[in-house]
Amino acid sequence: MEPRAAQLRQRGGLGKEQEDQPCREGEPRSGSADRPGNNETHRGPDLVQWTRHMQAVKTQLLEQAQGQLTELLDRAMWEAVQSYPPQGGPMPSIPAGSLSKTREPSLGKRKVFIIRKSLLDELMEVQHFRTIYHMFIAGLCVFIISTLAIDLIDEGRLMLEFDLLIFNFGQLPLALMTWVPMFLSTLLVPYQTLRLWARPQAGGARMLRVALGCVLLAAHTAVLGILPVHVAVEYQLPPASRCVLVFEQVRFLMKSYSFLRETVPGTLGTGRGEGVRTPSFSSYLYFLFCPTLIYRETYPRTPNVRWNYVAKNFAQALGCVLYACFILGRLCVPVFANMSREPFSTRALVLSVMHATLPGIFMLLLIFFAFLHCWLNAFAEMLRFGDRMFYRDWWNSTSFSNYYRTWNVVVHDWLYSYVYQDALWLLGGRARGAAMLSVFLVSALVHEYIFCFVLGFFYPVMLVLFLVFGGLLNFTMHDQHTGPAWNVLIWTMLFLGQGILVSLYCQEWYARRHCPLTQTTFWGLVTPRSWSCHT
Repeated sequence: MEPRAAQLRQRGGLGKEQEDQPCREGEPRSGSADRPGNNETHRGPDLVQWTRHMQAVKTQLLEQAQGQLTELLDRAMWEAVQSYPPQGGPMPSIPAGSLSKTREPSLGKRKVFIIRKSLLDELMEVQHFRTIYHMFIAGLCVFIISTLAIDLIDEGRLMLEFDLLIFNFGQLPLALMTWVPMFLSTLLVPYQTLRLWARPQAGGARMLRVALGCVLLAAHTAVLGILPVHVAVEYQLPPASRCVLVFEQVRFLMKSYSFLRETVPGTLGTGRGEGVRTPSFSSYLYFLFCPTLIYRETYPRTPNVRWNYVAKNFAQALGCVLYACFILGRLCVPVFANMSREPFSTRALVLSVMHATLPGIFMLLLIFFAFLHCWLNAFAEMLRFGDRMFYRDWWNSTSFSNYYRTWNVVVHDWLYSYVYQDALWLLGGRARGAAMLSVFLVSALVHEYIFCFVLGFFYPVMLVLFLVFGGLLNFTMHDQHTGPAWNVLIWTMLFLGQGILVSLYCQEWYARRHCPLTQTTFWGLVTPRSWSCHT
């Protein structure tokens, strides 16, 4: 502290030489009360001078403290990243000062989990944003009131029917029973395979254990791939019950891959005859339920569980399901139920797409809020999972590349870690466009598979929109485009895209019910029925 005090004295013009220097003979010190009138003459200017001096000192101290704190935080972040080295590969050499300036993540960078709230939870603390949330609740109330009023006028009594909801969730117990063997296979097979490969082994025993592990994984993939498809087709499950099976099927496959991808390279990379410590079974069980697709042996945890927050999120998710049923029943079913009975025309197609834009964007927002916010936050709170960044501010996107990165962070992290980075590694760190294209291909195929599974027919609208148009927009509308006009363009594209999806899939759904196949053939199953169905 003494050198610092000396420095401050020098900056303020009060060096030690000046402090120790005696007054000249016959000259009183400045500010002395010995000379008449000195107090009134010099006290005012001295006080102003000292006030300015102390303000300057305070400003310098704050600037120095801020600079040192920034440097300390940058160093801490860099050390935190270095403490998570990638398994089976060297740590990328990135200077600590360039972390905040790097827009494109480097090869080998891994997901780091920290404790943070979801963005909507933070925004809900602002009264203006809460009002927008209240407007959506008011819209649901209007749907309910209109339904009651129409039933009262047409039927003479109140009839709040839930036929569409009951139909979609029909045979849900069968779907939940099918989930049990899927979960048990995911719980036991990947973990036991890892333990099998981690045992001390040499020579032929090592090859035998590797082959046995591969057989177990093939059986596990067959269970997850064949069982839900067989149950859905054999028992003709309705769409919502199929959603449960297909989402869990994809989730279990992605989690199994992440667990093995994060642990197997270190296991197979050891020398012969050396045992490897496998992750604890409890950590793997926790990973199967926590809302992330990236495996870590430990995650940041919150201190306690807010059960009222859990109940609130589950209630909001249920409200979103009811909201979606009202939207489909009021805005989609009356428009598309009898559309296949009329001759096909371009005018009718365009009008149907325009009619479907509003319910389509409502469905997009409801799916986002119900699943990515309410459902994931409820499970995160129950499991005390600390990192709640399941999405970012995708609604502010001015480019499709940013929209794809921020819409669903959970899936994006998996695609980036295990598709983009691995493709980039196979290409020797070059051809980032090809690696990004592989991400779009995998994502488009999985999305189309989900739509095909849920609706029960093949109509590659999602595949074309996602892979062709989405890929082109991702490469053309990149991050260099900024400004409100680009955000308006993004929302316009989303409105039109959702309108096309809802319109074409609804038309195909009703066409396949109005015009069933007289003879089941392959081309009859894959050819859109809405193109030729006129009853």
